[in-house]
Amino acid sequence: MPQEQAPVTEKSNIMVEADGLVKIYKTKTTEVLALQGLDLTVQKGELTALIGNSGSGKSTFLNMIGGLDRPSAGSLWVDGRNLFAMTERELVRYKRDTVGFVWQNNGRNMLPYLTALENIMLPMNLSGSRHRRERAMELLEMVGLADKKNSKMNMLSGGEQQRIAIAIALANRPKLLLADEPTGSVDSATADYIFDLFTELNKDGQTILIVTHDMALSKKVKRVVAIRDGKISSERVLREEFADRVRESDIDWRDEQTQDEYVVLDRANRLQVPQELLDELKLTDNKVKVSFRDGRIEITGKPHEDNS
Repeated sequence: MPQEQAPVTEKSNIMVEADGLVKIYKTKTTEVLALQGLDLTVQKGELTALIGNSGSGKSTFLNMIGGLDRPSAGSLWVDGRNLFAMTERELVRYKRDTVGFVWQNNGRNMLPYLTALENIMLPMNLSGSRHRRERAMELLEMVGLADKKNSKMNMLSGGEQQRIAIAIALANRPKLLLADEPTGSVDSATADYIFDLFTELNKDGQTILIVTHDMALSKKVKRVVAIRDGKISSERVLREEFADRVRESDIDWRDEQTQDEYVVLDRANRLQVPQELLDELKLTDNKVKVSFRDGRIEITGKPHEDNS
């Protein structure tokens, strides 16, 4: 009998839909709650950045989308497929054909005993694609490294390795490109080159999800999703006046207020107030007063007691 296929839904504009993702890592002595009911939708054709402190859950979430980890609870749909209802064979095909992954550690992106050209051809060899060499050379041209086609990993700089990694991730024309800190170990000029490359790919319709600590890069992205304590806490959206100016060198992306920030309500109508705003309240405990006035919700802390 043929194996059952993982169900497909008809949500044609949605690439990623996460609903109530929970992930608990257990050891003999402890439990770590990495995700606490994370909800997120990514539309097809979006270029989205995920930001958050170490331990916030962003890499766990990225690994789930990449088919490398499974949740303790919740659901995750990618390109209309229920990722956690896939058979092992379907999951292998999904990782080969639907997603491309650029790792922060270049040692996971390339096999050191193969040349750059052979590394890019490898995913196509596994999928049985035709015209593999031509496609690999096309990708080398795209990342500006056609002259490095015969170079092995130890002959390439860190930035060149990362550009080859992007070419490898794109080899099988994935519907979703995942990048874990793609500019984390390169200089600023290479970081700009990589971001420009992502921008061009996105203009051609490529859906891209990036995990990054690079604030300059994240301030250029049209949608930035912040993860805190295992769930979405806020989103930042690039202001319209900056949307067409991402390549202008005279903008200091670290200092410019390029994005509007929105706090996200979860399904239980809870929200996480940004830490810098809580600091402004100078709270004496964990209680705040919430009121509605002039069309706005106001949050105020308890007044400081006068001990004089």
